[in-house]
Amino acid sequence: MSSIKQKRLEGIIRRDISDIVAFELKDPDVGFVTITDVEVSNDHSYAKVYVSFLGKDARSQAGLRALNRAKGFIRSQLSQRLDIRRTPELTFLIDTTMEEGRHIDDIIAQIHESDSSEEG
Repeated sequence: MSSIKQKRLEGIIRRDISDIVAFELKDPDVGFVTITDVEVSNDHSYAKVYVSFLGKDARSQAGLRALNRAKGFIRSQLSQRLDIRRTPELTFLIDTTMEEGRHIDDIIAQIHESDSSEEG
């Protein structure tokens, strides 16, 4: 399978899961969640679904637990929307790219601060 088809499938799954979580999932523990990325295995049997939550870390953990509790429901809803032979097993993971990016920004800012203090 070409990577273009793979990326298209991942985009469709991301959009569909976002819709399912927003409009069909009734668990208040999920809260404000964004599906940031989806990685589907080459044989389409597994999908890693990366999510981020609005709020504190404890809120994220509660939301992640709620999504994992509901993954059977989400997968069954997804199977009705997708036109593929096998709907992948879903695994929900916290997307840490925002925190990693912030950390890199902090390091760069510290480097700039030490450069300017050495010049003066």
